[in-house]
Amino acid sequence: MTGWLADARASYDTVAESYARAVTLDAFPVVRGVLALFAERARAAGGPVVDVGCGPGHVTAYLRDLGLDAVGIDLSPEMIRLARRDHPGLRFEVGSMTDLDVPDGSAGGALAWYSTIHVPDDELPAVAAHLHRVLRPGGVAMLGFHVGDRSTLKTEGYGGHPMRVHVHRRPVERVAGWLRDAGFVIEAHLLIDPDAEVPGGVVLARREPQR
Repeated sequence: MTGWLADARASYDTVAESYARAVTLDAFPVVRGVLALFAERARAAGGPVVDVGCGPGHVTAYLRDLGLDAVGIDLSPEMIRLARRDHPGLRFEVGSMTDLDVPDGSAGGALAWYSTIHVPDDELPAVAAHLHRVLRPGGVAMLGFHVGDRSTLKTEGYGGHPMRVHVHRRPVERVAGWLRDAGFVIEAHLLIDPDAEVPGGVVLARREPQR
């Protein structure tokens, strides 16, 4: 593993403990509502859901609390160690969204919640294709991300620890376009905190049933 993937893995291994202490859904009712929408749509498709880029597993656990059979996947072995420690009743695996080790057509939902923000533009079409591939017909994918149109190099992260990752901000329509090109139909897109300096973007997309 080389390049940005190796940098991302090393960076999140370094900040994992600080990150796990800092992140929570408690103060974000709108985010919890958006995740509940994803859960409702994925439940209708049936089957398990994959939380791709799950970090320490807090979102995966929330999906479980919403009644889903949720599996977490993350590039960072240290994040997966913490997820298994903190959420022992759930399944977590080390893996990459650029080469997603999930059987074709096996999932009712695929969530990438702020986990594509370090993926370069030229890699995003392949990631979208993997998300489409793992979904059963009628399954849904949802992406959360930073909205904007620039990239910055992040050299210090949670707890003041060193990191080396590029953080990409993208227009909502660009993300929706990658999903359309992969074969998805867009069900919804929205902004979270649109008046913030860096709003959050969400795109919910569906894999069409085979005709």
